[in-house]
Amino acid sequence: MRLLRTNAVPLELKEFGEDKINKREIKYAILSHRWGDDETSFQDLTRLEETELKATKGYKKIQRFLERAAKDGYEYAWIDTCCINKESSAELSEAINSMFRWYQLADICYAYLQDVHPSKNPASINTQLQNSEWFQRGWTLQELIAPPNLVFLSNDWTDIGDKNDLSQLISKVTLIDEGVLRGETRLDDCSIAKRMSWASTRVTTRTEDTAYCLMGIFNVNMPLLYGEGRKAFIRLQEEIMKESDDQSLFAWDASDYQGFNATGLLALTPTFFQELQEYRSFPISQG
Repeated sequence: MRLLRTNAVPLELKEFGEDKINKREIKYAILSHRWGDDETSFQDLTRLEETELKATKGYKKIQRFLERAAKDGYEYAWIDTCCINKESSAELSEAINSMFRWYQLADICYAYLQDVHPSKNPASINTQLQNSEWFQRGWTLQELIAPPNLVFLSNDWTDIGDKNDLSQLISKVTLIDEGVLRGETRLDDCSIAKRMSWASTRVTTRTEDTAYCLMGIFNVNMPLLYGEGRKAFIRLQEEIMKESDDQSLFAWDASDYQGFNATGLLALTPTFFQELQEYRSFPISQG
């Protein structure tokens, strides 16, 4: 895992073995955010002069993140824009398969909400929070659930509140059980159908990411094959079947969705699980 030093000038990356990360020997902060058009990549850090980087919004975002992490006492921090070499398909695949765990093991996660403006009016903040794009994206589902300690930040990097204090509001927006948000309910105690329903209205830029962003939610791993389209979601369900005998995986309903030739055993999209928030696990032994 490649981490940024929070106090290094210019920006400095340091690599750590997974054993140190898994044993929590390295304390680090992690950022969850919506990608913009001007993000700073791993290649940018290694190829561009600092003066070129400083002019970009992506670099400024990294700087503010590192400043906040350093202020809170963290020497290391991780952000997906520049801590992964995305030109290496092997590294990208390993990172995406490890992502849930990295968020889970982080000492703190900051969720930066670019579209939420600071306000002294709690009602205004709550309305903006509920309408934030951050809650509508596929990748941020695991970034919401995995970290035990998550703090929401407005677009000027001031605190909005933490996940536990805001769990009732977040549950209303996402339909995720408050117990899951607070870490009181294990993901394995939620049915496959229920977990799929949490992703049913979320969107991803690439079709394949609809599946890849859910691997951690279901504790499965699989190789990335960009270009496979909806087959990725079929593969995800096949991997889930290997790990779980919960038959709620097959409870999906496509009757309300036009344009899909949904005739097989497995769903073509998480959208087919949208109305299944209340489904309980149904193991084969109960069939």
